[in-house]
Formats: sequence, C-alpha cells, structure tokens
Amino acid sequence: MPILGHKKKEVNMEIRIQAIHFDATSQLEAFIQKKVSKLDQYFDGILTAEVTLKVVKPETSMNKQAGIKLKIRNGECFAEKIEDTFEGAIDECVSALEKQLVKFKEKIRAK
Repeated sequence: MPILGHKKKEVNMEIRIQAIHFDATSQLEAFIQKKVSKLDQYFDGILTAEVTLKVVKPETSMNKQAGIKLKIRNGECFAEKIEDTFEGAIDECVSALEKQLVKFKEKIRAK
C-alpha cells in the first residue's frame, strides 16, 4: 500500500553522461545524476542535461574537465570547469548553472 502525503516531485529532466576516452564509474555517474537533478529546483523548464567528462593533460593535477549543457525551454545554459576531481568540476559547473538559471528565470519574469 503506498504511503500517502510523501509524493516526491517527478524530475522530468533527462541526464546524459558522456565520458570521453575512459569509463565513468557507477559512483561518479550516481553523483552526477544527484547533483544535476537538483538544478530542477532553480528552473522547472529544464528538458535535458548533457554532461561531458574528459581528462585533459593526464600528467598534471587540475586535469578533470566537466561540461554541462542544459537545454531549457526557450534557450540553453552551459558551464565547463576543470578541477583535480570530476566531482569538484561537477560541483563548480552546477554552481555556475544555478546562477545562470536564476538569471534566466528573472529575465522571463521581467517580460
């Protein structure tokens, strides 16, 4: 029997993760899903999120590059960051996208 009153908001955003020249661990993918799906609370018109992971210059630290492109109703947002870990880069991207989504939402309201 389902528990009433505990209905979680349905996240309709499709999140695609592409790791270039390596296989992302399931832990990393779960981390990305969790972080990116939280962007929904800033703007509910997000249709898809495309996450790209890449190792740049393997011999240096600060070599994990993450890019997130959000397709939203009437536009897109994009952030790309390089950190020592993919988790760090994803955190930075999500933080940058939060700001973009808030501005985008304000712009829509102003119209």
